[in-house]
This record gives sequence, structure tokens and C-alpha cells, in this order.
Amino acid sequence: MSAKLLTTARDLQRRKARERQRLFVCEGVRATEELLRSPLAIRGVIIAPALATAARGAALRNAIEARGIPLLDVSERDFGSAATTESPQGILAIAEVPDLSLESLALPPRARVLVLDGVQDPGNAGTMLRTAAALGASATLAAPGTVDLWNSKVVRSAMGALFHFPALPVTWEALDSLLASRGIPLWGADAVGQLIETIAPPTSVALVVGNEGSGLSSEARARCERLVGVALGPTIESLNVAVAAGILLHHFRE
Repeated sequence: MSAKLLTTARDLQRRKARERQRLFVCEGVRATEELLRSPLAIRGVIIAPALATAARGAALRNAIEARGIPLLDVSERDFGSAATTESPQGILAIAEVPDLSLESLALPPRARVLVLDGVQDPGNAGTMLRTAAALGASATLAAPGTVDLWNSKVVRSAMGALFHFPALPVTWEALDSLLASRGIPLWGADAVGQLIETIAPPTSVALVVGNEGSGLSSEARARCERLVGVALGPTIESLNVAVAAGILLHHFRE
């Protein structure tokens, strides 16, 4: 397996390869440390000389070897062919995407679900995944048009949240069925929506946030029972989608 790790890591830069193999790439010292603490199965780790100069690098290598995880040492050049970061830290892990489905999704009576509608920026998607996990959301669902949640940049931005927090893609029809079966209303984040500060948090809610440039899609708007927004200063028209999602999720947490 070790000899194939580099080829596999390069292949996993493509979404179709990740979906076909049900594998993803995790880059960096901190992210790999989080992965080791998670229940996810790790197929192997690729290490470049740069890891020896990174803080906690030696300890991380020792932990990987102690677990018996396949490890491949490569040159900085070969490592760069598989990494997607601008300044690689010399470590890259390949792990299995968790086997999750809407049918197996356990939602509590007081459910909070974040739905990403056409969110394209990996940094925004990862930040919202981490924020949703931190603020007690039950799950994050990615509607059509959203960046792959197992894109390496999303994984890195989520900073370990994906390894412990339910997150998976969903079709609009499947989302309709899930919310209807659980009696959960869908609210949409919109700059001209009713100010969230004037609304009491509902018992359960699914919050859908839209694309960074165009906002909510027509498919999302048609399904929303209510549009909600955040009070802004007179010179500001809108917020970054990840910031807005964080404020709204915090309100729903109350």
C-alpha cells in the first residue's frame, strides 16, 4: 500500500476520485493530529523532510508509527505533487470518508441543521462546518452546487470538525423528505430577511445559507418558510456567508 500512496493522493485531488474511492486527503500537522484522535480509518501517511522542522513533527511521526499506519517518505518535490497547500508542512494523510446517510442521521428533538446552498469557496464551507459543530448544530448538509465537503481545502479549514461532526451531501428532494418527516422548518439566510434579533429561536430549525455572490438559489427560496437576516450598520450591505451563518447559529443556540 505504501508504494501506491503517492499515486492515490494525487488522484484524490479530483472530486470524482474522492467520490469513487470514498477517500480524502488531510494535510498539515494539526489536521493530521485531529485525524489521529478521530474514529476515522487512516489508509496511510506521506511524509516529506519538512516535517522534521515542524513543531510537533517528530512526535506526530512517532504516533503514526506506533499505530502501525502505512507510512511513505518522499522528496519535497514528490510531496508537492500531491499537496494543495501553498506552504506544505510535510505531512499528508489519506483516510476513509465516513459512511453516513440521511437515513442513519440521528437528530435530537431540538435539532439545528445547517444547509449549504451552492457555497463554492472551500474556506467558507470549512469555516461553517467548524462553526456549526462548535455551536451545537446537529449536522451540516451540502445541497447541489456546493463544493465537495471532502475537498482538501475544506478539510483543512474545518480544522478537524469533519472527523467528528455529521456532514454529507443531499438532494433537494431528500432534504424535503428529511425535514418533513422530522417536522423541521427550513429558514433561509437573506440580507433583507426578518431580523433574527426579533425572533425567538424555534424548537427545531434547518438554516440554509446561499452562494457567496448570488445568495439563495430559487430551489432554496421556494422551500423556505421564513427568511431571516442580521441587523447591520447603515454603510454595510451584507456579511460574509460564514460570518452570517455563525451569528444565526449562535442565536438559534439560545
